[in-house]
Amino acid sequence: MTAGPYRDRSGKTLADYPRPSVAVDTAVLTLDERNGLVVLQVHRENERGWGLPGTFLHQGERLADAVKRSLKFKANVDGLAPRQLHVFDEPGRDNRGWVLSVAHVDVVRQERLAQRLPESTRLMPVDSPGRLSFDHADIIARALGYLRERYTRSPDPDHLLDDEFTIRELRLAHEQIAGTPLQRDWFRRTMEPQLIPTGVLSSRGRGRPAELFRRA
Repeated sequence: MTAGPYRDRSGKTLADYPRPSVAVDTAVLTLDERNGLVVLQVHRENERGWGLPGTFLHQGERLADAVKRSLKFKANVDGLAPRQLHVFDEPGRDNRGWVLSVAHVDVVRQERLAQRLPESTRLMPVDSPGRLSFDHADIIARALGYLRERYTRSPDPDHLLDDEFTIRELRLAHEQIAGTPLQRDWFRRTMEPQLIPTGVLSSRGRGRPAELFRRA
């Protein structure tokens, strides 16, 4: 005897309930020498304007695979492993219909992106990302909060710097992420205990040579 479809207490099957479409959108953040902390954006096909790389979830597809697919085909970026950030589920967030977006985030060195991003992409400062589709500005704001929380007490959890770096280079990276200058003595007292001194002096930049450190 073949069991029929699942029915709840009211006798309805899952197909009797309206269901939203599920999308994924990814905020890929990186540091840029000229523009500081930037986010990857793509030009939306068949529509005017810009947005985060994203796509609809295919039947039987995992969220992580949809994210990788969207980054590859819309931004020519692969090899990343974005983390889930938040579900954006306001009913009117998408003018095409009822769409939930499972937002993701990744924080990478700029060279992890394609050497030459397509013309349909751009890197925009997180504090002035431009006019974006849907609630993508809210996704960027949530990703920025996530990133700043990670860097509040940790030196460089996403390895945005080289394996060896000076305290000054680390502080400058933190200032780009924080969006504000940081008190130098406080920063050194907070971060230096979490670093391994190399005993090697660097002559990079201006001023006296400074000691290089590694992540603990």
